[in-house]
Amino acid sequence: MILSGLDPSGGAGIQADIQAVTSLGCHPLPVLTCLTVQDTTNVYGAEAVDAELVRKQLKCVADDAPIHAIKTGALGNAAIVDVLVEFLAQHPGIPVITDPVIKAAGGGDLADDELIAAMKQRLFPMAEMITPNGIELSMLGDHGDPAQAAQNLLDAGCKSVLATGGHGTGPHIVNTLFNHAPDPMTWEIERVGGEYHGTGCTLAAAIAAGRASGLSPRAAISQAQNYVNRAILHALDVGKGQPVPDRGIAWER
Repeated sequence: MILSGLDPSGGAGIQADIQAVTSLGCHPLPVLTCLTVQDTTNVYGAEAVDAELVRKQLKCVADDAPIHAIKTGALGNAAIVDVLVEFLAQHPGIPVITDPVIKAAGGGDLADDELIAAMKQRLFPMAEMITPNGIELSMLGDHGDPAQAAQNLLDAGCKSVLATGGHGTGPHIVNTLFNHAPDPMTWEIERVGGEYHGTGCTLAAAIAAGRASGLSPRAAISQAQNYVNRAILHALDVGKGQPVPDRGIAWER
């Protein structure tokens, strides 16, 4: 199941999630959380879907189909977080991969202070993994050092934090998994070009697809990183801004 926002450029959000999980052999159950005014350069506005409608969709789909994993992206507002948390409490044991979307790559806001607080206090403790980029990690963990920010989130109730390196610099993208193990675990791939529109969405959705397929969290991360890397290598010049990963590529696991 996917809870995410609509990106009319088709580069990020729920479309990216649908393409990624489909490409990895899963069937998406998409629940739209917000509508955005967005292109491949930035986000210019967003409006949340009515939380009661989201509640009805979650119940309707869950009564009809089995849910093997849940991926969340932009959640619209705190009321939708409350609906989701209530749903998760009623359906324990489902792996939840949360991409804590706060800002677009161009700087546009996708979460206000109330939504951020709701995610930190109520959603993160119920998620198997959160996948913040460097900027989000610093904001959510209240610290400029990634390791300390991740530790702050773990101390606050997060089970694991995958600090993604796609927005960083250097010749390699390094994704680092912090959990309650003695040492963090890292995955490294070559950095190709600059930044791409929707890579964070794609990575988190691909991890959720791996978990839904029965992979362990670490194996799901490895598969997802390889998938994102291949999608970036075949990126599409859709608009005037960031290239879009080609998530529709044939994928051989």
